[in-house]
Amino acid sequence: MVSLIQLEYIVALDTHKSFSLAADKCFVTQPTLSMQIKKMENDLGVILFDRSKQPIVSTDIGKIIIEQARLVLSESKKIEELIQASKNTLIGELKIGIIPSLAPYLLPLFIGGFARKYPGIKISIHELLSEKIADNLLNEKIDVGLLVTPLNVSGFIEAPLFYEKILLYCNENHAFAKLKEVSIKQIMNENIWLLSHGHCFRNQVINLCKLKNNSHNLPFAYESASIETLIKFVDKEGGLTLIPELAILDLPDVKKKLAKKLTGITPVREVSLVTNRVFVKQRILQVLKDEIIQVIPKEMLDKKRGEIVEWK
Repeated sequence: MVSLIQLEYIVALDTHKSFSLAADKCFVTQPTLSMQIKKMENDLGVILFDRSKQPIVSTDIGKIIIEQARLVLSESKKIEELIQASKNTLIGELKIGIIPSLAPYLLPLFIGGFARKYPGIKISIHELLSEKIADNLLNEKIDVGLLVTPLNVSGFIEAPLFYEKILLYCNENHAFAKLKEVSIKQIMNENIWLLSHGHCFRNQVINLCKLKNNSHNLPFAYESASIETLIKFVDKEGGLTLIPELAILDLPDVKKKLAKKLTGITPVREVSLVTNRVFVKQRILQVLKDEIIQVIPKEMLDKKRGEIVEWK
């Protein structure tokens, strides 16, 4: 008879691709984990993992059984959820992944208050690129992602939170500085500072402006992992960049005037809470969603305020 413990072990090994790491995560010795997985394979009469490869990979039948194991473990965890609901308590661990173009602007608005309001929830936060968040959700290394959607990938549940406009930010001496609004056509041949490869916001800017190589007249080639850095380069070196709406909230008034609305379309990015389909901590997810919505300007909650720019 296969036990829940054995299912936890094979899921851990599939996630971490290492007997030693899987054992550490399961708080057992490596020989214990290895012996239990081998016993499970013997009882089932199949090989779940190809141990000749490094890192370790699951076999074809192993993939099927491990996927089912994740579902079984998910269902078993619902018992704890039911007990907590009956006691009206919220206790557990919440591992959040958030993209870098969102973290410095959204997290300070809610995470401290959320942690103090629900001290029974142990929160850990990981700043990751979108693709890495998706991988970690599938492998259950994190519980929930805060990122830009739609992902256009199966296996996830997306709960939209808000819609922030994409704005132009220009140098104070640029011709656009005197305008209230700038059309997308006007910036298509301009020099634009971009985030580095892998950032979904970079892809949105490229898709929105139909960019190819619009940085040839900038003083030097540079791609940043930080929107704050791009803003400083625009201030110092000239040119333009595009920024998400939340990024202007803490700017001084003199810099807020350099953030311009785009016309032609009103581009927005959809920010969502994303989980994989076996996620069971629904009550924790709901209070997290509620806390975020409370701190977001009301106008950002309206999907009709603009046209969603996809990044994939």
